[in-house]
Amino acid sequence: MALSPELEAHLGQGVTTIARCWKVTRRDGVVHGFTDHDLDLVIDNLSYRADTGMTAQALSQTTGLSVDNTEALGVLNDASITEKDIRAGRYDGAEVEAWLVNWSDTSQRFLRFRGTVGELAREAGGFRAELNGLSEKLNQPQGRVYQMPCSAVLGDGACRFNLSQSGYQLELPVVDNTSETTFQFADMSLYPNRWFERGRFTVLTGAAKDLTGLIKNDRTGANGARTIELWESIRERMVSGDMVRLEAGCDKLPTTCRVKFNNFRNFRGFPDIPGEDWLMSYPVGHGKNDGGDARETNELPDWSVLGGDETNPFVPNSGD
Repeated sequence: MALSPELEAHLGQGVTTIARCWKVTRRDGVVHGFTDHDLDLVIDNLSYRADTGMTAQALSQTTGLSVDNTEALGVLNDASITEKDIRAGRYDGAEVEAWLVNWSDTSQRFLRFRGTVGELAREAGGFRAELNGLSEKLNQPQGRVYQMPCSAVLGDGACRFNLSQSGYQLELPVVDNTSETTFQFADMSLYPNRWFERGRFTVLTGAAKDLTGLIKNDRTGANGARTIELWESIRERMVSGDMVRLEAGCDKLPTTCRVKFNNFRNFRGFPDIPGEDWLMSYPVGHGKNDGGDARETNELPDWSVLGGDETNPFVPNSGD
């Protein structure tokens, strides 16, 4: 974005009325505005608050594909950025725009930086946010990975599996939660143990609404109740009755893809690729030498209880 002739002329005067503004858009759609001016500013119907103590350090920008970065500092208050929201991770990956604005005529402004929130830390009643530029997304490995397990994410464009179909996601209330990582649900006998393991846990109602977690364990207890354990805590208070959505998980093995999801045509792994021990192997006159993963038959959950076969996975009735 280039400087407008009006703002360029204003900057050329020597004595200016320039302020810095930041627009933060969280992943759940909530938008906040901040400014280092001593009065609130309204730009495009968004109020940029002046009571947050928001300041920014020097902006490092380079040509080419080097990553632009800077830091922003501010204070915690109940009207904007709260300690509870930071702890819950609601600002992780939020989109940030940094503007130079003529506060006497807010139509004169210049976009200096656009990126996302990286590391966000609380300190001494305030916060420190690392801001990463748009080129940060290019700082990732690209291309296909040749490995035995599937490299796709369940339900993405490579996997193409529709998780919204009956049997692969379930919405139900929490019965009890002993910690921020362990939750109990009522009888879910239609779904075998480990059905939701490695799947996604999404909170639909309550104080933790829209927060998500990855499921570590899915087991049925002695009293028939189902226990779901997450890899990381939700970091927000949840109570009995809060609604959540559980999505089926995938362990990336070809038999799971074929039996549980009937989706082997989209499997993105290479189960017959030789392992590292292939370099040390020698010819034998018996057995199966196809390079397959022998662990698959030992580690795969017993999906036979589902009542289907390799081409027709278990699908509960939509009303279950």
